[in-house]
Amino acid sequence: MVLKTRRSLSISIGAMLRAAYRLLPTAFCFLLLTASCLLPTAASAQQVVDKMVATVNVGTQSGCDLCLITYSDLLWQLALQPKSSLESPSSDDLNRALRLIIDQRLILEEAEKLPSIEPTPDEVKAARNGIAQAFPSLAEFQLRLQRVGLTADKLNQILEQRVRIEKYLDFRFRNFVVITQKEVADYYTDVYAPRYKGRQIVPTLEAARGEIEKILTEARIESDMDSFLDNARERAEIVMLNPV
Repeated sequence: MVLKTRRSLSISIGAMLRAAYRLLPTAFCFLLLTASCLLPTAASAQQVVDKMVATVNVGTQSGCDLCLITYSDLLWQLALQPKSSLESPSSDDLNRALRLIIDQRLILEEAEKLPSIEPTPDEVKAARNGIAQAFPSLAEFQLRLQRVGLTADKLNQILEQRVRIEKYLDFRFRNFVVITQKEVADYYTDVYAPRYKGRQIVPTLEAARGEIEKILTEARIESDMDSFLDNARERAEIVMLNPV
């Protein structure tokens, strides 16, 4: 299908990639290939049986790490989401993680063409801190990473990619959104003001302008993202190797 201090990446990317949660096109090829091996982990980490899940081939420059998606990639995605269960994760959770990773990698392919959005160490650190703060404690966050074999180096790599994706989304979509005064006025008349029907105090158009502009901006970004990802999926060769 990104991380001001950067917004919590696991939240902001998910919000901007809502299209990732739709079903994958039925035309994707499902092959029942199995290729199991043990994921190398730290001594304190739980061993995770790994297998290839899907490939995403955009036919350009990003290399095999971008093309191949493994079961461990899905677990790492879930591990960074505080409310996701790691105990026998459900098929729905795994498939949501898979769709999100596919869309992230499609966006990353485009983002890597812009060297000007190279993530800085401070941005990666802020992204890591933002995710860690979503957990009850730092110890619980670290334990969760250990359980799925997510090392510090691999975590930094994931966060660097997420920061790059978010900066690309800001550059590609957010910075070019223009909301007209007519759009604000129409939304106020048709949607915003009717919500206050029957109440004594209705905010004026001027008082509500900032809120309405934000709502319309996010809706425009979501619509543009949907179109972008639809086109990216059509151009890419996405093959499902194992059902999750």
